[in-house]
Amino acid sequence: MKVAILDDYQGVATASADWSRVDEDVQVTVFQDHLHDEDAVARRLRDFDIVCMMRERTPFTRSLIEKLPNLKLLITSGMHNRGLDVNAAAERGVTVCGTPSAGAPTAELTWGLIIGMQRRIPQEDHNVCQGGWQRTVGVGLEGRTLGIAGLGKLGARVARVGQAFGMKVIAWSQNLTAERCKEVGAELVSKADLMRRSDVLTIHLVLSDRSRGLFAAADLALMKPSAILINTSRGPIVDEEALADALAHKTIAGAGLDVFSVEPLPSDHPFRRLENTVITPHLGYVEEVNYQHYFAGYVDAIRGFLDGTPVNELKAH
Repeated sequence: MKVAILDDYQGVATASADWSRVDEDVQVTVFQDHLHDEDAVARRLRDFDIVCMMRERTPFTRSLIEKLPNLKLLITSGMHNRGLDVNAAAERGVTVCGTPSAGAPTAELTWGLIIGMQRRIPQEDHNVCQGGWQRTVGVGLEGRTLGIAGLGKLGARVARVGQAFGMKVIAWSQNLTAERCKEVGAELVSKADLMRRSDVLTIHLVLSDRSRGLFAAADLALMKPSAILINTSRGPIVDEEALADALAHKTIAGAGLDVFSVEPLPSDHPFRRLENTVITPHLGYVEEVNYQHYFAGYVDAIRGFLDGTPVNELKAH
């Protein structure tokens, strides 16, 4: 069988797992580049039996799945992928499997962005490398207010670190309860108060129809001019045009962004030209141990499928 591994940006797919378990049964082709056009993706994958996809880098919509006549097994890293139409795959007789993952990397990157923004680390690194010295004045975290949108596993991890820094933690989401906030040591607030009071606002919500565009221009207008926004969740949760405008006019102090509505980020996107941002290329889950979970999970899923005993199967609903 022919196996395609998609969007291996760093070229680490084959080195991150023991592929010898399936070497005699499959022929693996690794693609490091990303294709945006669905027809181009379909042409590339037309002859493959098995496709390993990395999270939501390449969406597998109903229309794409229907263009892949040889597809028998589709594996996504992680156990949740909103860019994958599991029902369409099931209708075509395609088995869909996920992989294990590690839970900490995104919360860690969130704090990297927060500290990088507040202490101006990227700017000062650039200054020193260009022969300069101190040029900015950083902003400390102790005594400031950390606002968290979404207090699930990731939000709770971020909250605990904020508390260790001596920050006051407030939180909001559409279904958040006072009981959950009490468990984490956060204060439950309204959405408007979250925007008004946060010195650092960080987003940890799942992208859905309900959360798409949840933070619009009117919400951003409530934020302090000294506040920063951090998004390591999904780009479309924040109105990107409104955020770019707020950053350009400095109605908020800055933003640390790891996720975008279109990825890779287009070369002409205004975020690339702003000076009050720290931008990373969707690195939240891109971490050594997590990658080992993902790629070993690919091998496990392929071996299980070949043996007639699929593992981590994702069922239609």
